[in-house]
Amino acid sequence: MSRQVLEIEQMLRQLIIEHQKLLGHVETHEQAMRRFDLRAMDESAKLQEAARSRIAAMELRRKSAAVALAKASRINGELTIARLAELFPANAGSLLSLRDELKTIAGEIAGKTFVASRLAGAVLGHLNTAVRLFAGVTDRTGVYTKSGSPIVARRNGIMNAIA
Repeated sequence: MSRQVLEIEQMLRQLIIEHQKLLGHVETHEQAMRRFDLRAMDESAKLQEAARSRIAAMELRRKSAAVALAKASRINGELTIARLAELFPANAGSLLSLRDELKTIAGEIAGKTFVASRLAGAVLGHLNTAVRLFAGVTDRTGVYTKSGSPIVARRNGIMNAIA
């Protein structure tokens, strides 16, 4: 049993390392967004996706190891890290510290990706508005006011487009 717990600890350490790499990629992406460096944004997005897929694979292996440990120990219910710490007190300190470190890093990643997604949403919203205005102006031959500004047609809603 102890070997399986040590294996889960090792998987948690690997998850922490991979999450730290992901955090670095997220920070690089954030800096690239501030500079509007499209190449760097694309590269860091690819690196983030690769890190996320590795994390998902590691997490799947960790969960299957926990299920195997639960079956071997004849434990009913979900086997969480806290429950593992209760069942194996010799490994409790290590398991709980690894869990807390992983939670901290995941929280940092979540915070930074939230800010980046909001920024990207705002930029795309402005771009969408500009494209709509441009499309509305160029959709018809020029109708302009006396001051020379184009008259923008009102937006067609979905019901107007169908009718």
